[in-house]
Amino acid sequence: MERARFGIFDFTPSTGELRRGSVPVRLQAQPGKVLAALIGRPGEIVTRETLQRDVWGEGTHVDFERGLNFCIAQVRSALGDSAESPRYIETVPRQGYRFIAPVTRELPPEGGSDIWFRVASALRRKAPRRTLVLLATAAALVIAATIGWARMRHETATVVVVPFYNETARPELDPLARSIGDAVVAALAAPSRIDALSVIGNAPALRNPFGRQDVQQIARDLGGRWVLIGQLKADGTRLRVIAHLLRAADMKHVWAQPFDDPSFSLDAQSRTADAIATGVKRHVTSSR
Repeated sequence: MERARFGIFDFTPSTGELRRGSVPVRLQAQPGKVLAALIGRPGEIVTRETLQRDVWGEGTHVDFERGLNFCIAQVRSALGDSAESPRYIETVPRQGYRFIAPVTRELPPEGGSDIWFRVASALRRKAPRRTLVLLATAAALVIAATIGWARMRHETATVVVVPFYNETARPELDPLARSIGDAVVAALAAPSRIDALSVIGNAPALRNPFGRQDVQQIARDLGGRWVLIGQLKADGTRLRVIAHLLRAADMKHVWAQPFDDPSFSLDAQSRTADAIATGVKRHVTSSR
């Protein structure tokens, strides 16, 4: 695997592994993708739109501005860098970012993996050829399994959030139902969850929920594996939101939970949205 060296750091773009000398530096998957995109164009201005496309893809509908700002902040923190006196990442106002440190790239000898190179170097003069072949095969299997696990670990699950329904028969509560649904989309797309979830909450097919086509077909058209539906209900004195998480393939319930509040103020909306997002992430990630 190709590694990039800059300053005192080593970075493997394909896995997002960052090291300071021999010490691993914690970097989440999404910020790692941003760093890989910048290192892939050293000295060039990489626009925010390009980073959004490279990291999130054109078909994902999230709060890119907040997500990208979070990723840049995380990368700078990992590198000990700052926007005011940048050594690695320079902000180009109204355009994007530029990686300003010299970058060198290297591959393990003969294009092999680091693991096999270290094993082979240690045993080349001591082991017979057949042993080396067996070791090479075993190392290749370990590497393949590790890469597969890493990809599965970092694979995101797409959740389609249908605008929440106002089922109270009180039209004045339509904006409240929409507001709670929007808060849930924002909570699902928060930096703490965006590594595990891809969120679609404002696609054109979802903007007219009461005149919509079949929800399952909408999810299929949008590439969603999961569907989140919310209902706003009332009993005269209190309001209730019921969240439903369904598997798009067969529309079976995976999770549902009610949330009660007298009026669903903005604070209550935030609490409810965070609780719903936590439940969705827990059940989606446990179902992989």
